[in-house]
Amino acid sequence: MIKLLYVKYLKNFQLELEFSDGVHGIFDLADYLREHHGPLLEPLKDEKYAKRCFIDAGALCWPNGLELSPARLHEPRHLKNVA
Repeated sequence: MIKLLYVKYLKNFQLELEFSDGVHGIFDLADYLREHHGPLLEPLKDEKYAKRCFIDAGALCWPNGLELSPARLHEPRHLKNVA
């Protein structure tokens, strides 16, 4: 099972992620928010709130209870390779 090991908020809704299988890339939260909607996602449109991300049990989380699964984030359509 893939787990998220590292997250760092870069800028402009870009998050640097590293997974338990060694994959490392950039997750564009702004792109994700354009494609997905819901009450737990609304606060993430505020960059100050988006920066409050953290890892819990291998998932990407925010204080409002939102959890994004590492398997979903690991998909090539969500993760851009780091050069």
